[in-house]
Amino acid sequence: MERYHLKLRDGTPVVARAMCPDDRDHLAEAYRRVSPETRYNRFWTHTGEVIGESMLTRILTQDPERHVSWTILDPSRDFPPIGGSSWWRNANRPEEAEISSIVLDEDQRRGVGTLLLAIMWLTAYRVGIRELVGYTLGENRQAADWMRDCGGARSWVGYKLIFRWDLEGLDRLRETERAADLADWLATLSPLLLK
Repeated sequence: MERYHLKLRDGTPVVARAMCPDDRDHLAEAYRRVSPETRYNRFWTHTGEVIGESMLTRILTQDPERHVSWTILDPSRDFPPIGGSSWWRNANRPEEAEISSIVLDEDQRRGVGTLLLAIMWLTAYRVGIRELVGYTLGENRQAADWMRDCGGARSWVGYKLIFRWDLEGLDRLRETERAADLADWLATLSPLLLK
C-alpha cells in the first residue's frame, strides 16, 4: 500500500495513504465527527451521523483504473484521520474523473484539502485521466473559493458550481497562495506517485 510521510504547511507531520477495507470504522467515525453543515455541503442533503454501509463499501473498494480513495492521518492523535478524498472515472468520458473530499471541521484551512487534491491529480493522471471535475452547491462559498483558488475553471449549471482542472495545465494555475501550495505538492509528490 502506498504510504507517504509528509508535513502540512504548518509543520504538522502527517501520513498520506490509500484507504483500505480496514479503514471502515475510522471512515464511519470521521463522518460522525464532522458537523451537520459539513455533511450537507459534501452530500447535498441533510443526513444523520451514520454513513450507510453501501457508501462505506463504495468509498473503500479501490480500483486503480476507476476509483481511488486516500486519507490523511495525523499519527499524534488518538483519532488520526483528518481528511479524505476520492475520484471516480467517468464511464462515458474515460479521460475525466469526478473528485470529492471531506476534511474534519477543526482541520479545515490547514492545507489538507490542497494536499488531497494533489494526490487525486497525480493518481488520476497516472492512469490516463486528463481532467478532474469537482461540484459544489452555490451557497458553499468556502468550497467554491477553495476550488477557484486552486485553479479550477468555474462554470454554473442550475443550482451547482462545476470546477474543472486540466491535469496537463499546471502552468495555467491561478496566482494564488492555494494554487502555489498545490503546485508545490504536485512537485513534491510527482516523483513518488508517477514513478
